Amino acid sequence: MTSFHALHHTGTPLLLPNAWDHASAAALAARGFPAIGTTSLGVAAAAGLPDGAGVAEEETLRLAQLLGHRGFLLSVDAEGGFSDDPAKVAELAVRLAAAGAVGINLEDGRGDGTLSPVPVHAAKIAAVKAAVPDLFVNARTDTHWLRTQQDETTARLDAYIRAGADGVFVPGLSDPAGISALVRFLDVPLNILYSPSGPGVAELGALGVRRVSLGSLLYRAALGAAVGAAEDIRAGRPVTGGVAKYAEVQGFAQ
Repeated sequence: MTSFHALHHTGTPLLLPNAWDHASAAALAARGFPAIGTTSLGVAAAAGLPDGAGVAEEETLRLAQLLGHRGFLLSVDAEGGFSDDPAKVAELAVRLAAAGAVGINLEDGRGDGTLSPVPVHAAKIAAVKAAVPDLFVNARTDTHWLRTQQDETTARLDAYIRAGADGVFVPGLSDPAGISALVRFLDVPLNILYSPSGPGVAELGALGVRRVSLGSLLYRAALGAAVGAAEDIRAGRPVTGGVAKYAEVQGFAQ
């Protein structure tokens, strides 16, 4: 199997779909996606918990244990590591790697709408790399979502790379000129969050992006489709769109 690190250096972006349970991951793997991420929103919401609040650690670890060693490469969205103690974040990373995860996503955005201090987030990254050197650490900064200055984005990414990050993730950045400028600044793979209103995967690849994540998009699309189907039936309309066969879904329980 191609290593997760190598998938970031193939000449085309790694399109990383994000699953929220066993069936969604199995369905994506069955369609040939070699690597699958988890979505913190989907994992938390499925358990009735808020995303980004640091309260879904058990659910995140449980899903990793369910999906690890399943024939695809697994990267886990671990919010901010569920702690500001680097040792505890490193302990989580060790457990995720033991479960079969090959990557971890660590974000500096906090549930209260602020950003973690740079030294705190950098220390988490360094601790994870020291504990599990082979684990791909994707260091996410939420500067664009919080509309901070571009120079803060580059300063944060520089600190995270120096701490050992294998790649960096800037959700909310969709401007082609901004992406191109950031690629020129970086010497590690840049991960961009796909936006239906932004550049497509091919265009992002031409700009130098190495990884394109779907984040919570698939979960939200599935939820919307389920509610829409129920409303169609209630209104006497036929259900439209793709519907998985019962036997197909049963086949995922292997």
